[in-house]
Amino acid sequence: MVQVPVHSIEGEVVDHVELNEAVFGVPVNQAVVHQAMVRQLANARQGTVGSKTRSQVSGGGRKLFRQKGTGFARRGSRRAPLLRGGGVAFGPHPRSFRQAMPKKMRRLALRCVLSAKVAGEEMIVIDEFALEEPKTKEMARILANLGVDSSALIVTAEPDPNVYKSARNLGRTKTLPASMLNVVDLLSHRRLMITVAAVKVVEELWAPKQRGETPVVA
Repeated sequence: MVQVPVHSIEGEVVDHVELNEAVFGVPVNQAVVHQAMVRQLANARQGTVGSKTRSQVSGGGRKLFRQKGTGFARRGSRRAPLLRGGGVAFGPHPRSFRQAMPKKMRRLALRCVLSAKVAGEEMIVIDEFALEEPKTKEMARILANLGVDSSALIVTAEPDPNVYKSARNLGRTKTLPASMLNVVDLLSHRRLMITVAAVKVVEELWAPKQRGETPVVA
């Protein structure tokens, strides 16, 4: 079992907690993590951008001018891509960017990133926040007490309005419940601040439950 210290919001070590090695001690598989990140970013794209081809723009019912004798280039329709107001050649059209990925690989990617946070000493376990009211100054003080001077992802067991409202105005800081933990947010923030209760939720949700769902060595 991996053992890490538990900090209070004052920055003091008050206890230690043992982490499940099946979730927080997995060898990092960079290929799976990269595929999961690309998939998540691709699935977030709307794919609604579009342009009109020459067959879709209005106008162009007749030849602009006679073929010879004008000194201009030969033009057959004002809908040609070379003319202003004409159609777009090889332009984008609405499409789906969605990518599929097996469930076991998605779960493994998340465990790999969590394990990398623990191995790199970038995960801070907190006993609890216990904020009585939303206050940005209080959250900034907590981050300073814990020595967090970079981007941080704050994870709680359940959605906590006081924690969310206290951190939303701080730059490079994001708050998530444990059930919405994902690869992109973990990779986008340097520090992972997680409560003890959230650790238990993560272990319950993401620990291997089926035969064959075991860590894969990179």
